Amino acid sequence: FSADYLPWNQPRRELLRPEHHYRPVSTRFDSRTTHQDDYSVKSRVNTLSCKPLAVPKLCNIPLEDLTNYKMSYVAHPMEKRFVYEAEKFRPCEIPFESLTTHKESYRGLRGEPAKSLKPATRPCGLDMPFSNTTEFRDKYQAWPTPQMFSKVPVTYVPPEEKMDLLTTVQAHYTYPKGVPAQSFRPVLSVKKCGRFEGSTTTKDDYKQWPGMRPELVKPVPQLNIPTEPLDCLTTTRAHYVPHPPINTKSCKPPWAGPQGNIPVEGQTTYSISFTPKDMGRCLASYAEPPGYIFEETDALGHRIYRPVSQTGSPQSSCLSVGD
Repeated sequence: FSADYLPWNQPRRELLRPEHHYRPVSTRFDSRTTHQDDYSVKSRVNTLSCKPLAVPKLCNIPLEDLTNYKMSYVAHPMEKRFVYEAEKFRPCEIPFESLTTHKESYRGLRGEPAKSLKPATRPCGLDMPFSNTTEFRDKYQAWPTPQMFSKVPVTYVPPEEKMDLLTTVQAHYTYPKGVPAQSFRPVLSVKKCGRFEGSTTTKDDYKQWPGMRPELVKPVPQLNIPTEPLDCLTTTRAHYVPHPPINTKSCKPPWAGPQGNIPVEGQTTYSISFTPKDMGRCLASYAEPPGYIFEETDALGHRIYRPVSQTGSPQSSCLSVGD
């Protein structure tokens, strides 16, 4: 690898970046914002609430508690509920036969023994013994195992006190009349018969035959392995021709840099067209608003005022102090 790889002796390319023309301002920054220069803190205006007091309205008229149900409901007498008498149990006079389908239909006839449907065994061709050698036994190499680190066990120190060997039930349960529960399960009747026949269908029909190891079915090799050593050449190493790198020319126009020492135009649409206006006082803060005449008080307690110039006109706009 070191013989084929050779470094290229090329000069270092210059960076394609604009020239640095920025020069910081020598004057000191005053660190004040436009909000701090133009916004002046104004004093708080204390307004007087003209909302009337919430007084509960008391009414001496009693509440009418009559409903359509009270006026139209007619009470009907309830009839006595009819109760059915239960019929008395009458036992059946016919005695019980104690017969079941099994007792009535089963006769206990002896049937024929079951026949085996297993196909007949085919004899093997050869009686060669089975080979005990395997690929694992032939090619396995026993590696030396390192010695296992064993920790010295801690010596057992027997306790000095004597163990009482009593459980919680033995120590606290002292019921003298305890008797083990008796089983109410009926005893199974075991029918004794003759000698047990241990022969089965498998023992009678299945006979062990000697096995023969079949030969491996291997494909016929069709690849001719070359005798010459491999040259270890890839397609890139054999056919690649190195070419010198081409430096592309940038078509980006040159940047002249930021223009310094040019004052910023401070005129905006807001500064040109803004007309300052005087801050007027809210009319609701006066005891009697100037330019308005008190007219009446409505049902909700609001004081209604009308302008002096439009007092005679019926369609004049009104002023409510509650608003």
